[in-house]
Amino acid sequence: MSTSQHDSQGGYRYLFGPVPSRRLGRSQGVDLVPVKTCTFNCPFCEVGLTTVHTTERREYVPVDDVLAEFDAWLAAGGEADIITVAGSGEPTLHSRFGDILVGIKDRCDIPTALLTNSSLMHLPEVRAGAAHASIVKVSLSAWDQASFERVNHAHPSLSFESMIEGLRALRGVYSARIWMEVFLMAGVNDDPSDVAKIAELAKGVRPDRVQLNTVVRPPADGLAGAVTPEALQKLAGLFEPRAELIAGFHGEPCRGAVAAETESVNMLARRPCTAADVAASFGLSEAESGALLKSLYESGRVVTEAREDGIYYLAKS
Repeated sequence: MSTSQHDSQGGYRYLFGPVPSRRLGRSQGVDLVPVKTCTFNCPFCEVGLTTVHTTERREYVPVDDVLAEFDAWLAAGGEADIITVAGSGEPTLHSRFGDILVGIKDRCDIPTALLTNSSLMHLPEVRAGAAHASIVKVSLSAWDQASFERVNHAHPSLSFESMIEGLRALRGVYSARIWMEVFLMAGVNDDPSDVAKIAELAKGVRPDRVQLNTVVRPPADGLAGAVTPEALQKLAGLFEPRAELIAGFHGEPCRGAVAAETESVNMLARRPCTAADVAASFGLSEAESGALLKSLYESGRVVTEAREDGIYYLAKS
């Protein structure tokens, strides 16, 4: 393989997974920006705090190299339920993310999803790029400029009202599926009166599905707390259509995936996972997943973080 397709350790530079997605099943990720290059600095982000807080759109990674790596993955028998343009930052910051979606569509029949925080949807060129995805998963977790800044720590140049107008415009030109994630934190944006304001704005966007999420994996800010399942159930009824709860993964294992150490570390660098997540991603038994993670931990390549729902593994910074 050329160096454009693989990093020095033999793993992919821009592809990661397949990983178990609570929304999409077995998701093969495509990462288009350097780690934590984002328009937001959300305290609940599982990837960590933003290191490059920006709205600058450019070709952060070469399109040809990303597609060459995708070709290599397909040639190696890569399988997934969906190809997800997401990863370690905001993918729409990449000025040619739409070309990558087109390139993937030209190469295989696997559907694609764009996971975006919605911040740049006010730009017509971003909406045009998003139109090439099978699913656009947008985010809306605030209801005005002040809450936008508090909940998402948005870049100071961003306008909440412009973002909302961009989402409405996306619905006006986009005929495929729009899913909306609403991320709630206890004591921050989970008051029913505030969630009702989010629901009213969501109604104007007319998403095909609304999904409520809360803190499950280790967040960037340890103060970001989870909303209880009981509270989420009550809040779900405020949305049209009624919101789904997506906390917790119950997908099937990715059969036949090879759990190479480098691939596992690449995945854990982008999202904390439990041993069960790693097992599901690579089609391993519980014992095999445990042995792999034990080896990575003892070699110093991953660290652990204990949470109420279990032990999570993260790649060491």
